[in-house]
Amino acid sequence: MKLLITGFDPFGNEKINPAWEAVKLLPSKIEGVEVIKLQIPTVFKESINKVLEGIKEYKPDVVLCVGQAGGRYDITVERVAINLDDARIKDNKGNQPIDEPVYPGGKNAYFASLPIKAMVEEIKKNNIPASISNTAGTFVCNHVMYGLLYNIEKSSLVKKGGFIHVPFILEQVLDKKDTPSMDLNTVVRGLEAAIKGLYENDQDKKVTGGKEF
Repeated sequence: MKLLITGFDPFGNEKINPAWEAVKLLPSKIEGVEVIKLQIPTVFKESINKVLEGIKEYKPDVVLCVGQAGGRYDITVERVAINLDDARIKDNKGNQPIDEPVYPGGKNAYFASLPIKAMVEEIKKNNIPASISNTAGTFVCNHVMYGLLYNIEKSSLVKKGGFIHVPFILEQVLDKKDTPSMDLNTVVRGLEAAIKGLYENDQDKKVTGGKEF
């Protein structure tokens, strides 16, 4: 299996992005998976275009995009992306779309085409906090996840795709009192476990991943 995994550059007031910091530390081979790493910009439209360029260049079987979710305490595997850009802040090129579709005329939402529960279970087997998330937000992370799944449906460039959010890493919370964080090496191990989970499970596991809120 060939996997293209992406991480964003820093955005907002952050000097680093834990998504890319973790992705670039991943080994080039995990189980039977060839791992190809790609940094993408935290910019609407440019981000998904960079992913599509990577797909055309590397011809992966699976694409896994990774983003920062500051404030979450665990690694969260995303279930769904919605056809909505509603940016709380500007992206790295100053764009701030409000209530705009990612793709006009596209479906309201797409579900990840990865074994998300198996991935979460594999991460937790390594004693790393993880869960299913039912919202990828409405910023560039959701934009990329929706764009990826939209293009998977519309073309045969790649078979499967999905998205994972990771928490802040320790050095990002020095000035953020009571904000959850995770050691970078733990994030890396969590991503390795997630990749192992998706590699070993063609079908997802029938275990609960539901939430009340």
